[in-house]
Amino acid sequence: MGTIKKSFFGAVTIVAVTLCSTGLSYATDAKAIDAEVDLVLQEFNEKIAGSEDFLKSAKGILVIPAVYQAGFIWGMRYGKGALRVNGKTVDYYNLVGISFGLQAGVQQTSLILMFMKDEALEKFRNSSGLEIGVEASVTLIAVGGYGSLDTTKVGEPILAIVFSPRGLMADLVLQGSKITKLDLK
Repeated sequence: MGTIKKSFFGAVTIVAVTLCSTGLSYATDAKAIDAEVDLVLQEFNEKIAGSEDFLKSAKGILVIPAVYQAGFIWGMRYGKGALRVNGKTVDYYNLVGISFGLQAGVQQTSLILMFMKDEALEKFRNSSGLEIGVEASVTLIAVGGYGSLDTTKVGEPILAIVFSPRGLMADLVLQGSKITKLDLK
């Protein structure tokens, strides 16, 4: 077996072990996903200054409470979440992605995507999914010192906030991730 295949299968093994060994819950049904989304939004509001203004301005918010990422040259990421419009869950989605390049480690983090324009939300909801960096440009909003948000990009159509990272990896790679609607009720 070639070096690339070994690296890929090594990354798959790391992800599998991480998902099986983590003490965090991993939601598999709608009710569990909604409960985890509530917890992430509560933590986001409590710890990040200015978060309420961002959330109120958003036309829709996709929260993926636990995005798992692992990699060694080849990387993989996966998570499930809920899209909320006017504070109510309207759909469920998963995020899947692979990457190749200089990377090593394992992490779990929360991801909040905010659709700041009606057109961006409508396009997302009416599509079969969204591939970040191909079908849509997502602007990463940095969480600055003292837990504040960088407001200079607030006019962008889709904002991403990576929140509460846990693990040993530099950051969450969103480029090339595919977000797809799930059939959960």
